[in-house]
Amino acid sequence: MSLQNIQTDPEGYLANREDWSEELANELAAQMGVSLTEEHWKVLNTARAIDAESGSSPGLRKISKRSETPIKAIYKLFPEGPAKAIAKIAGIPKPKSCL
Repeated sequence: MSLQNIQTDPEGYLANREDWSEELANELAAQMGVSLTEEHWKVLNTARAIDAESGSSPGLRKISKRSETPIKAIYKLFPEGPAKAIAKIAGIPKPKSCL
């Protein structure tokens, strides 16, 4: 499913989590100037897993601890506001900690 067929909220987060796919994640990341690597996927899959378990988007500390990826490394992977970028690319809602 391409971005043209996907519904998002006004901030660009997916309206329906079921619309998410790895292809869509790559498209969203490319729009943000991010080329997804194995390290990106480790962080994204961790965020998706935490969201699936808790029902809410995790903050950076939780993602960092669970993925064993230092927060500084996460900022290098997602330089334009990592918590929001991770949530958008992972197809989960914006974290409550983000304004």
